[in-house]
Amino acid sequence: MSLAEGLVRSEDGVTRCWWGDGDLAYRAYHDDEWGMPVTDDVRLFEKLSLEGFQAGLSWLTILRKREAFRRAFAGFDFTRVARFGPRDVERLLGDASIVRHRGKIESTISNARRALDIVEEQGSLAAFVWRFEPDAAARPRRMTREALFELTQTDASRSLARELKRRGWTFVGPTTVYAFMQAMGLVNDHLEGCIARRRVDDARASLTRPVA
Repeated sequence: MSLAEGLVRSEDGVTRCWWGDGDLAYRAYHDDEWGMPVTDDVRLFEKLSLEGFQAGLSWLTILRKREAFRRAFAGFDFTRVARFGPRDVERLLGDASIVRHRGKIESTISNARRALDIVEEQGSLAAFVWRFEPDAAARPRRMTREALFELTQTDASRSLARELKRRGWTFVGPTTVYAFMQAMGLVNDHLEGCIARRRVDDARASLTRPVA
């Protein structure tokens, strides 16, 4: 039986979204992480930060540097990153294991401070982010490759990006924010027939959504 467009059957016999095939690090990320719902504040902040660093680069580049980023940014514990100062910026600019971009480094530090404001107001970053989970009626009836290509940004991602920017966040445009929503499980954008789609659906169905 032929596979639907956008699906591939890898040499391990597993059917995946086309983008999750090939590089083993990418394959593991596709199978075990992408789309699984996340409510941990540190992981949410990490992903927002790394999506900002990815701008202009491939996600595989960032994925390969993720452990280095974690070491450089105190595990993305935003209570610690918020205390970074000019000397930390210079330290990070000298760290060849990460993406050395002053604007993105300074943005991550500033966003950490804005994250603390959200936690003080909402109780958690997760409670704030999950308010923007789109209604099922706003989603494609079937997730095909064609449907996915039309989802570079959505009303929900534009709303979340707009609210983050209003609160002083930077490097959080609607396309960046939608990639974040895909990865953190606010939506399930694995294609129909992909091994991970059912797994993500089950995790989302059993999830207790965080509230303020």
